[in-house]
This record gives sequence, C-alpha cells and structure tokens, in this order.
Amino acid sequence: MKVGFIGLGAMGWHMAANLADKGFLAAVYTRQRQQAEDFAAQYPVRAVTSAVQLWDDCDVICLCVPADRDVMETVEALAVPAARGRLVIDCSTVARETAIDAADLLAKVGARFLDAPITGGTEGARLARLTFMVGGTPEDYVSALPLFEAMGSRHIHIGPHGNGQATKAVNQVMAAGVAQAVTEGLAFAAALDLPLHLVIDAVSTGAAGSWFQQNRARTQVTGEYPPGLKVALHLKDLMICQQMAAQLGGDLPCVDTTLAQYQTLMAEGHGEEDISSLYRLNKRLFPQH
Repeated sequence: MKVGFIGLGAMGWHMAANLADKGFLAAVYTRQRQQAEDFAAQYPVRAVTSAVQLWDDCDVICLCVPADRDVMETVEALAVPAARGRLVIDCSTVARETAIDAADLLAKVGARFLDAPITGGTEGARLARLTFMVGGTPEDYVSALPLFEAMGSRHIHIGPHGNGQATKAVNQVMAAGVAQAVTEGLAFAAALDLPLHLVIDAVSTGAAGSWFQQNRARTQVTGEYPPGLKVALHLKDLMICQQMAAQLGGDLPCVDTTLAQYQTLMAEGHGEEDISSLYRLNKRLFPQH
C-alpha cells in the first residue's frame, strides 16, 4: 500500500513522518511548496506540485487540512478517473455534511472515502498515539487499518460516512468543558493563595483528573501555552458544533461561553496558543487577585 499525504501542518507533518517510517509513504503535497520539499529532504518520498499528481504514485491519499473549504477543494481535485477504486482518508475536522459531500463526490468517479478525524494533539501525532474516529464502509475501514495503526494507538469505526466527524464534534464539546473546568478551577486555587503545584498533584488522580489536567495544568499556571490544540482551530471546530446543535433545535451553553472567550483571546493576539490559554481569561474572574 502506497500512501500520499496532503497537509503538513503541526499534526500532518508528524502523521506523514510516521507513515514514512513504516514504509507506507510515497509522496506528499501541500500548498506551501517549501514545506513539501523540506519534508522530502528528510524522508525518502517525492514532493509533488499538485494534489492530483499523488495518484501517479499512490493508491491511498490522506488529508489533514484546516477547514471544510480546504477539504472540498482538495477532494474536487482528487475526484478524477485515476481515482477509481482508490481510497481517500480525511483526518481533518470538518462538518458532518462536508464528509458526506466528499464521499458522494468521490463515489461519482468510483473512488472510496473515509472520514477519520483525530484526537490526541501534536504529542499524539508525534508519538503515533492518535485516536481515529472513522466513518465509512466496514470494508474500507478494514483496508485502512495498517495506516491507522502506523499513525495512532486507537481506531474506532463509528458507522457510515459523516459519523466520524459527528463523533469528533462530540469530542470537541467535551474538550471545551474540560478546559473550562481545569482553567477555572486553577484560577480559583490561585485566588485562594494555594500552592498551585501541590494542588495540581492533589487533584490529578481523582475524579477531577484528566489528560488536559495532567498535560496542561503546570504550563498554564506558569504562563506557558505551547500549542497542542490551538485556540484558532478549536474556535473553528466549536463553531461547527454550534451550527450542528442549532440544526437539532438545541443549544450547547459551554460551547457558547467558550466561543466568546476564544474570540476575546483571538482579539488579544493569542489565537496560536494552546486552548489552556483560557487560563488568561479565567484568572480575571477574580479581579482582586
């Protein structure tokens, strides 16, 4: 199985590198041509100058691009006769409808599609510990298992096209809630003049424990916000969740609150920071401290 990879950002670079290390990767493409050339200088793969050129070398193409428009533009470029019988795996985070539309577009030329958004952050991408939430046919899911295993530690087939993205939306809502709880709780601890490093130790393994608390609590209280999940990207994801909730006639109060705070962080120039940057704002809940 020879794989092409599109999108070499913070996540995609590591995912492609893991595929290369396992002998799957044949070629890469990104709109920033220098990124592709830099990658090809480090790994024995070809850097191509257009997405469709990947079909010259590959029978599977993986995408990890920023937004819905990027996915659809890329899929439109890939939906050519040469794609017949071949597989596109989209690891981006986009709307459920976008995944369904992409699958339909590729089906018109006889190509196959999986929506397989990921969670695990840049650390998970680097260490091949990502979780893939997969929508598509069972047969296509099984055929892609060696690639999921090369890039991640967990992969779950959720159901038909679009269900992977819908599950990722659920994940992003929960991630917002956890980030809110941890940053607000530590702001409360700081206002109580507690030794924060000891508080973090005390609450890390009980009911309040979480991956976010274990991996982001110590950095945020020292004013460090190295990007794992960037504010700007989570804002985009939560806007999708908000739209999905509205279509169901419902509401997501935690998402609404988090979006308002992210917009403040963006306006203050913190959009490229990790979402633990919420601590900047939640400290302001206690202005006297």
